[in-house]
Amino acid sequence: MKSMQSVEPESFSSAAVDAAIKIGMIALMVSWCFQIVRPFILPIVWGGIIAIALYPLVQSGALRTGIAQARVSILVTLLVLALLLVPTVLFSGALFSETQQLIGDVQQGTLEIPPPKASVADWPLIGDKLYQFWSRSSTNLAGVLNTYAPEIKAFASSAAMVAGGVGATVLQFVISIIIAGVFMANAKGANVVFHQVAVRLAGGHGESFASLAVATVRSVVQGVIGVALIQALLAGVGMAMAGVPATGLWMLMVLILAIVQLPPILVLAPVMAYVFSVESTTVAVVFMIWGILVSASDAVLKPLLMGRGVDIPMLVILIGALGGMMMSGIVGLFVGAVVLALGYKLLVAWVAAESGSDAEGAVEGEPAGERSRQPKG
Repeated sequence: MKSMQSVEPESFSSAAVDAAIKIGMIALMVSWCFQIVRPFILPIVWGGIIAIALYPLVQSGALRTGIAQARVSILVTLLVLALLLVPTVLFSGALFSETQQLIGDVQQGTLEIPPPKASVADWPLIGDKLYQFWSRSSTNLAGVLNTYAPEIKAFASSAAMVAGGVGATVLQFVISIIIAGVFMANAKGANVVFHQVAVRLAGGHGESFASLAVATVRSVVQGVIGVALIQALLAGVGMAMAGVPATGLWMLMVLILAIVQLPPILVLAPVMAYVFSVESTTVAVVFMIWGILVSASDAVLKPLLMGRGVDIPMLVILIGALGGMMMSGIVGLFVGAVVLALGYKLLVAWVAAESGSDAEGAVEGEPAGERSRQPKG
């Protein structure tokens, strides 16, 4: 007995040390792998989101043309890259050339600013100060530039930083689109792995949670990105018809504001004021009405596009998208919506957990009451 008692603690200590070493090695390996993969996590997440959003287009193209899905994925990837890079290159080239021309005109003293209309002084809040500043700029631009030289330098520095950030974002999107193309070309394998991981994590409900995550991402793409694109295009049409200069830049600003869920009127209001100062009253009033309708269109478009194919309240998806964006930027729009949708489903399943069938129906998206009213057998 003494020998057994002396051996058992030694065996336990040896097993505990062995387990601790194994756990430590696993933790070290996981941490090491995470450090290696960390720079690619955001592009991979974006790639998965883009792949989920575009894969129905790939499936439809493959069915209609009879071309293999891998080849259609390559074509769609190249098309999306072209849609991203061509306007970016054209806009960057035009912005660079116009900036160079503006600097040259300022240095040579050939830049002319038309004087403001007298009605500008009647604008509320800023009318008088804006009229005085505009008038001084049209008659003595060099003096105005000298007066506000520190502010102009600070603005130029901030603009350069913003331009650098935009360039890094475009590069990240290029990488993400390429990763999305790889995902779509290997859709079957990626889908199997995704569902296996979901089942491993959530057990029997893994399949329904995986389907819910995919549907939620597509819902956010339609309800947030889709609405933002529609508003930017409609705003661009109105500004082009009104003859607003730098329409592409204003469209980009409207798109960004709409994506971050701010009203486009914040951009369109200054444009409206400009149109009132340079165009006829009829044109200005028509553009103002158009801008107000564009800004308010999300109240109609979001209920139509967001939540389609998902039995999650639109408010849950919208709160998840907004909260995720506040935490993690643009990618949080999608991650936040998916996480909150899954949490909502788990909450519904927990509340309905009195009956096993009710809980199962709640998680799978079928109301518990409907299942209870169904005849058995």
